[in-house]
Amino acid sequence: MKNSQVTTAGKPAGQRIHVGVGGWTYEPWRDNFFPRGLPHQQELAYASRHLTGIEVNGTYYRTFKPATFAAWRDETPDGFVFSLKAPRFATNRKRLATAAESIERFVGSGIAELGDKLGPLVWQFMPTKRFEPQDFEAFLTLLPKCVDGRPLRHVLDVRHESFLSQDYLVLARRYGCTRVHTDAQQFPAIVDDRGELAYIRLMRSEADCASGYPPEVLDAWARGARAWAQRDGHEVFIYFINGAKERAPAAALELIRRIS
Repeated sequence: MKNSQVTTAGKPAGQRIHVGVGGWTYEPWRDNFFPRGLPHQQELAYASRHLTGIEVNGTYYRTFKPATFAAWRDETPDGFVFSLKAPRFATNRKRLATAAESIERFVGSGIAELGDKLGPLVWQFMPTKRFEPQDFEAFLTLLPKCVDGRPLRHVLDVRHESFLSQDYLVLARRYGCTRVHTDAQQFPAIVDDRGELAYIRLMRSEADCASGYPPEVLDAWARGARAWAQRDGHEVFIYFINGAKERAPAAALELIRRIS
């Protein structure tokens, strides 16, 4: 299985860079990112016309119905993408090899309704979860290649320092999975430039910085994203997740401006 099954070749580099935030329902974004008085049911439509992607956190905690995914698809413009965080019931377990039922339930829950707006599936593991090669490989064998004929891309968000291992990178590559690069103090930053998909979670937003990140840092991320996307078929997903979350939309907008 290879992530390149999702065709991105031929798209301009700028269209292969997706920048956004985690979720779209957050009280401090009202009168901050969202216009004053905007009805809550219009927040996704508004966010999707200013950002180019959203990482959905709600799917980590509960199962959604096909009609919900279809509604998200219809409320958002062409070219917008949703990265879905896979359920914790699949990843927060002692033996990952036993996750088959949870994985099948999630993939079969209707995510294919998103159509071309279905981005990578993010499998987030607990910070205490150590790299155990045999069990981890057993988990990777359970990840489906497609759903309803649509290729799936799998992203691994590991958070224990034991994953800072060449053995882990080799194993992930073998199964066509992308490694999350996390910009955070508390989690390891795993760098791997041999895939076609880059998935970056930025978690150092600062409350006293209007743009979340200093301009020179955003400039550096923009240069890196453009350089990656210049390679034929390469795609980038960048999400501002934690830190001073109230600054996440501003940081995303500033990065989009630099990339455009």
